[in-house]
Amino acid sequence: MGANELWSLEASELAKLVASAEVSAAEAVEAHLERIATVNPQVNAVTRLLEDSARQAAQEIDRRRAAGERLGPLAGVPFTVKENIHVAGSATTHGVPYFRDWVAQADAPPVRRLRAAGAIPIGRTNMPDLALAGLHTVSQLFGDTVNPWDPQRTPGGTSGGDAVAVATGMTPLGLGNDSGGSIRNPATFNGVAGLKPSYGRFPADHRMSDQEPVLGHQLFPVDGPLARSVADLRAAYEVLAGTDPQDPRAVPAPLYGPRPHAPVRVGVVTDPGGLGDVHPDVRAAIEAAAAALEDAGYLVEEAEVPRLQDALDGYGALLRTEFSLAWPMLRRLLTDDSARHLELDMQRHPAVGLEEYLRQTGVRLGVQRAWAQFFDHCPLMLGPVSTQPVPEPVVPRTPEERDAIFTPMRLPTASTYVGVPAVAVPTGLASGLPQGIQILAGMYREDLCLDAAQRIEERLGALTPLDPRRHRVDGDEG
Repeated sequence: MGANELWSLEASELAKLVASAEVSAAEAVEAHLERIATVNPQVNAVTRLLEDSARQAAQEIDRRRAAGERLGPLAGVPFTVKENIHVAGSATTHGVPYFRDWVAQADAPPVRRLRAAGAIPIGRTNMPDLALAGLHTVSQLFGDTVNPWDPQRTPGGTSGGDAVAVATGMTPLGLGNDSGGSIRNPATFNGVAGLKPSYGRFPADHRMSDQEPVLGHQLFPVDGPLARSVADLRAAYEVLAGTDPQDPRAVPAPLYGPRPHAPVRVGVVTDPGGLGDVHPDVRAAIEAAAAALEDAGYLVEEAEVPRLQDALDGYGALLRTEFSLAWPMLRRLLTDDSARHLELDMQRHPAVGLEEYLRQTGVRLGVQRAWAQFFDHCPLMLGPVSTQPVPEPVVPRTPEERDAIFTPMRLPTASTYVGVPAVAVPTGLASGLPQGIQILAGMYREDLCLDAAQRIEERLGALTPLDPRRHRVDGDEG
């Protein structure tokens, strides 16, 4: 394989080649920089390159290998980092002009852990303004990111830049975050895999201007990886997990728990809450994934999401109340379009008072208990990331239009509220667009999610890397 084709390798494959000296870390970095130069003008996923520091890091890895030193498990593997995660020496812009010059003095914990494993930050990636501007990835500083499968469809958000970068071979690993589907929906919409970890599994630092986040913003956002294979998600998971003094929420839970009694039960939730809005392509994706698990020896049965509406109501009550208090300041940083979806949501669902806010903190514990009891009986849940296929990048104009965008994402929202892990994995194509599902498990059982996702991937295959230019030409001809 020529050096210019290294961009097509998965992270685990590339790390093995670097460790064995078949490929140098410098060659790996240059191949991905060349790929970014070739592809990024088509999709606008990578916002800023970190080429100087990436080349220096690659040279150091090659020096250490030549000296016979032990390398980390991801040595020489480039990765991208979302614009709201700190990378030392790079501005954490959150996509808005206000933070354009806010240069981080130190890496956030997940970036630091990936570096310690030998991975190399190669670029920053696009996101919606302040991660608030809806399902589509567009920012004031960097513009729109394009879905490489179809430019008329959204790449999703808010980690859309990383998902597109991974899907198109600009990086084998992306580091994003998820507070209601923001890793899982762009992974699904771009045909890659994504891991939303349990609350407290990976250490993180989500302070803005050194201000500590309030309760809902402590409980819900989690950083996590995107990759082209479940094996690469697992490799990143093993590196990212663990305690860190920078984040007292991180717990020392074991990476791998006891195996449930065979056959492992999987509860299939095709239509969360029974709203009747499941598109036939999404239903087919769930059925294909369920069949793959059944063939692999899992016991598949129909299920319902425990206390779904309570979870959705509680999620909204906590976050909307917190946003309403900060809204006068936040609104000044946003354009009319990027502010509109949250304004529409607050019109439809006003902030609650202190008494109700406190009551909702107790409701959350009850919902978590119900989910824990579900997973005690049925260790896995299989369901949609979105009940609808990849949508257009529409800016909602009415509360009803906003609901139509976000209601299909109710299972990611509810699982974020509870704090459980989830893995999004592709299932194939329908009408030329990627389809996928998510696998959820009880707290700190990412291992069960990864195992099941691996079985699905083995049966249904991977979809990327994708050349957006060639794909469009082929699509036009077809």
